[in-house]
Amino acid sequence: MTETESQPLNSDTKEDDSPLPGSGRATSVGVDESDPTFDAVGLPENDVDQEDVDQLSVVMAERDEFLDQLQRSRAEFANFRRRNDQERAMLRQLVGRDVLSQFLPVIDDLDRALAAIPESERGSGWVKGVSMIQAKLNGTVERLGVTRVDALHKPFDPAFHEAVATEPGSSGSHVVEIYQNGYTLGDMLVRPAMVKTGDALPGATEDADVTFDA
Repeated sequence: MTETESQPLNSDTKEDDSPLPGSGRATSVGVDESDPTFDAVGLPENDVDQEDVDQLSVVMAERDEFLDQLQRSRAEFANFRRRNDQERAMLRQLVGRDVLSQFLPVIDDLDRALAAIPESERGSGWVKGVSMIQAKLNGTVERLGVTRVDALHKPFDPAFHEAVATEPGSSGSHVVEIYQNGYTLGDMLVRPAMVKTGDALPGATEDADVTFDA
């Protein structure tokens, strides 16, 4: 055995922990922390995968686009529901108007029949019975949203009145006689009142109310 081989290792020998070239301290992986590109997690900033950053930007852009589409879809659906409700309400009014128009001649005939009864017979039982039927019919159509145009002695309104005659020499500003009653269903005019126009009565009100007379 040679002298070199028999020489024991010195247990006091320490591993060289001298810093790597540069002004900073070397880390366990040999990265200089004083390097300006060294980030908080211990990796150089230039080691961040640029492809991942670009992919994240694309995903965020898609997220914003999908969110915008969702908000637009919700607004469009709300508008669709509102339009649908309005159309259904209008359809109900149109159907009700068509049905009511079939009953108006019956109501007119009943009104004329009661108006033609002589005063001497108005207290009889059969007249009272017919009057009760008329009141029930008027109450039924009123519950359906039907109102009778209150035209007598009111200012003439072409939106609700149809003038078929005018008193000679008058201004024709007011309704002085009703030939046929008019009706409305909600805000919809079913039939205008057929009237005769003339001058206003002294002290007559200027209100153009629309009511149903049971």
